[in-house]
Amino acid sequence: MTRESGSLTLVGTGLRIAGQVTAEAKSAIEDAEKLFHLVQDVVTHRWLERLNPSAESLADCYAPGRPRAASYEAMVQRMLAPVRAGRSVCAAFYGHPGVFVQPAHEAIRRARAGGYEAVMLPGVSAEDCLIADLGFDPGERGCQSFEATDFLVRHRRHDPASALLLWQIGGIGVADFRPGAFWNARGVEILSRTLARTYGADHEVVVYEASPYPIAEPLLHRCSIAALATAPITLGSTLYVPPLPDRPADEALRAELAAAASLP
Repeated sequence: MTRESGSLTLVGTGLRIAGQVTAEAKSAIEDAEKLFHLVQDVVTHRWLERLNPSAESLADCYAPGRPRAASYEAMVQRMLAPVRAGRSVCAAFYGHPGVFVQPAHEAIRRARAGGYEAVMLPGVSAEDCLIADLGFDPGERGCQSFEATDFLVRHRRHDPASALLLWQIGGIGVADFRPGAFWNARGVEILSRTLARTYGADHEVVVYEASPYPIAEPLLHRCSIAALATAPITLGSTLYVPPLPDRPADEALRAELAAAASLP
């Protein structure tokens, strides 16, 4: 396929104001002929405008009552228009550009299908912040991660002896865009009831939200599953469900693996 002249680079700004942008991402932001962005705070917005005067927010693609799928499609079209006109385009999203950023993945797919260079650079996600703030090691007992609505409606199978992360608990079951910081309290009640069947109503969970400010603490609200519906939840909240007691190891298999490892 002949390579077209336009290009697309997707980057992340992290969760903390300007401080979690990698040197690689900052260079892509500065060098782009056109910069789009979708960030959470006005400080990062202004910082991006200083780095690249062509900066343009994608936030106006959202509108109350508009299906989020339609908003995402509008973002994709906006990002690709200058790419198809032969320009180098960068799009910066808060957090990691590939974590719960459907329009970023779709824009890259379409750009590549059209013969344009398109890359995604890694960024700092809410999960990365959670691991640091909770002192949680996903390699110790394993970690499962699901979008909360998907977890519920598809009855996702998971291992309760490993940690569980549930994303977007503040917008369970909501397919459109709505004003406000918490979209469906009833959805959290349903989530609480569902989790209680596996873990018990008294099992402690953590509602987590990364701090955007270097001098501010993250939100770490610990409560029982039974009290989850009254927790301080927003659209930025992620739920950490600690594992139940571990199951015993298969000692015969452990010995077999050790013996295999000692063979020349």
